[in-house]
Amino acid sequence: MPIKAILGLSDSADTDWTRLRGLQLSTVGHHARIRMAAHLILGLITVWTFQGSFNIVGLLMWFTALASLHIRGGLADQKLVHAERKRMSNREFQRHLVTPVGSGVIWAAAILVFAPFAELAQQVTLWSAVAVLIAASILFYSAAPMGLFVFALITGTASAISFLLQGHFEMVLLVAAMVATALAGSVEIARTSLASRISEGRVSEKDEVVSMLLREFEENEADWLWQIDTSRRVRSVSPRFAYALGRQQDEAEGRPLFDLIGGKNLEPAEMHPSMHELIDYMKQQENFSNLLVRVQIRGERRWWELSGTPIRDKHGNFSGFRGVGSDVTEQRESSEKIAYLARFDTLTSLPNRMQVNESLGEALIHADQWKSSCAFLMIDLDRFKAVNDSLGHQVGDKLLAQVSQRLQSLMGDGQLCGRLGGDEFAVVIRDASNRKVVSEVANKIITLLSKPYRVDDQTLHVGASVGSAIGPRDGATVEELMRNADLALYKAKDNGRGGHFGYVPSLHASAEERRQLELSLREALDREELTLQFQPVVSSKDGSIVSFEALSRWNSQEHGFVSPGKFIPIAEDTRLIVPIGKWVMREACEEARNWPEHVKVNVNVSPEQLLEDNFADEVVDCLAATGLRPERLEIEVTESIFLRDASIARAALEQVLALGCQVALDDFGTGYSSLGYIRKLRFSTIKVDRTFVKGAAQHNAESLAIIRAVVAMAQSLDMTTTAEGAETTEEVELIRRLGCDKIQGFYFGRPMTAADARRLFRTREELKRA
Repeated sequence: MPIKAILGLSDSADTDWTRLRGLQLSTVGHHARIRMAAHLILGLITVWTFQGSFNIVGLLMWFTALASLHIRGGLADQKLVHAERKRMSNREFQRHLVTPVGSGVIWAAAILVFAPFAELAQQVTLWSAVAVLIAASILFYSAAPMGLFVFALITGTASAISFLLQGHFEMVLLVAAMVATALAGSVEIARTSLASRISEGRVSEKDEVVSMLLREFEENEADWLWQIDTSRRVRSVSPRFAYALGRQQDEAEGRPLFDLIGGKNLEPAEMHPSMHELIDYMKQQENFSNLLVRVQIRGERRWWELSGTPIRDKHGNFSGFRGVGSDVTEQRESSEKIAYLARFDTLTSLPNRMQVNESLGEALIHADQWKSSCAFLMIDLDRFKAVNDSLGHQVGDKLLAQVSQRLQSLMGDGQLCGRLGGDEFAVVIRDASNRKVVSEVANKIITLLSKPYRVDDQTLHVGASVGSAIGPRDGATVEELMRNADLALYKAKDNGRGGHFGYVPSLHASAEERRQLELSLREALDREELTLQFQPVVSSKDGSIVSFEALSRWNSQEHGFVSPGKFIPIAEDTRLIVPIGKWVMREACEEARNWPEHVKVNVNVSPEQLLEDNFADEVVDCLAATGLRPERLEIEVTESIFLRDASIARAALEQVLALGCQVALDDFGTGYSSLGYIRKLRFSTIKVDRTFVKGAAQHNAESLAIIRAVVAMAQSLDMTTTAEGAETTEEVELIRRLGCDKIQGFYFGRPMTAADARRLFRTREELKRA
């Protein structure tokens, strides 16, 4: 502690002196009365000593000044008793110097005024009184020595001057030595005193913290103190511990602890492992902390968190255990629930993606250790989205719950099924050394999941596609194996769904090709790589052209001619079909302006495009820009649009119909046919898929019945029918006999360029003229 800081002349940067100033002034306040009494008593002695040598009135005036100063100062200093709790600045610290400065001046006046008129004995008495006050001030100002400094310097200087004027040089030296000693001693005493006060303050703070913690502990109803003796019988049962035991204090006192928390006749084999752990600690007389123990309290299962330490007497002999405990049942159940949610799917109660990943990782490690194989199967439900969109998510969730039950029923030893998310499930087969196991499990899954489901009095049909990968052959890591199984699943769905496909390395090439195609397709419109071709639709009566179906073709700079079967699914998956569809409609309408007025143009519209908020506005803009009459535009849609969002699709098509355009239902009978939307929405045309045409040509009774039913329904609803895929004379004649209004197929023309389509009309005109 620097001397200047102790004296209050400056503050050191590394110490909070505003706090220490309070400690210093607190000491001054404690000695205020003693200091006041000492000055008054010595003042009276001085007056008594000089009464014969000096005017009594002057002496009384001097004493009155001394008494007034110290009474006022003493009362003010007494208020500093509690200053240790405050923070005080240097300015506040220096205010207390008023009394020692004034007192020094008054005593100096006595030395300089009274001494010249007094005898040597009287002077010695006065100096002795001052010396006593200087010495006593070392105690009075033990922590704040600045008061002693100013008092000693003022009175010492006055005494030295007085003795010097009288020629007592030896007394001058004596005064100087005493003042210097007092000042030096006061600094050391102040440093020691202040350090002591700081230590006391710290101890006091610690006591307050400990007391606060104890009060908080006592007030916390979830915790209690417990104690047992060497026989493990509970002692000094506190009210809270008794409450935790579900008993009264006197009922629990002296009872064996393990009878109270485990059951009186509980066998060791029936104990929870945590109870055995607690017993081991007590047998070995070891400390334990935050030990989770499952207990039975009055037949109810609870979780306690216990800490304990062995009790030993002064001779080191073990005399029991003492500790604290708390009931953490709710926290434990909450953490168990969180752990469950982290590893299990809440809807199906199957292991979730994280647990499936862990299980697959363990299977790969096992396969590597034993030089065997494991397998991973990815399962995707077919037609589930249609159920979810048409019947709602609640029905979809109930269906998923039934699917999970069926999957679980198929699992054998070393097999685990889980839900990856949505309608995707997975199966981990720990031992797939016999490759037949994989195909057998996959086929069982497809067969069982394809059986009808009964949900809310409705019969639902969904299927399943399965992709599989063998580890470590098809992937040495979890990520590789899952990615390759996903590629196999995609291939299974691409092959027509409802089947199983095992991973082969060539799938990577297909995936890479798809990725490259997607990148190129994103730039196809800007590069003007897309073109339109037109396939004629003719009247079944006279073979005249009534419309053309616009078909998009892609001739890529990087990949050459790309089949629509490849790039259209990619466009739909990436939503590139929306800008492509807009372009097709605009180009088709523009080209239709070059045809005769009675010839229509058919434009296929994807569900992604139809479900756009502004689809009807786009049709209006297209017709306005090209000048094509609305009745010459026929929008072709498939039944799948009504499985996405039937209300939005119907509203969009009704707006299109209101414009005067026509709407055709394409591929009728191949999807999820429902007569409900045919009744609600007046289609202009129903197109019979080519599979029924080919079947009818082969005398398939079912195909014939379907075509007859479609024709009859269309006629009753004032709709026309178009048969697709006519390639032979026999098929054309059959279609005419069955009553279809229009025919489309290679027999009448393959998809052709716009120029070739125009040439057809010129040729027909030339033939008519001829």
